[in-house]
Amino acid sequence: MPTIVVDVMPKPELLDPQGKAVTGAFARLGVTSFSEVRIGKRFELTVDGEVTDELLAEVRTLAADVLSNSVIEDVVGVEVAE
Repeated sequence: MPTIVVDVMPKPELLDPQGKAVTGAFARLGVTSFSEVRIGKRFELTVDGEVTDELLAEVRTLAADVLSNSVIEDVVGVEVAE
């Protein structure tokens, strides 16, 4: 069965407290290769049947209306997983 993956991230202009916490933890552990961490959400939707253009359009609508909060998040990806 095919899977559609939806990725949602906090809007870039907003503070990401979880990302800040991970960035601080990295610094305390001596990890210096990363200047910032942003944490988002990933949804995996298993499809019963074929993935069509119409289904992908429906998923994009659901991602914008249900899976994300458009005030603070952006849907950054909708793709069929290999």
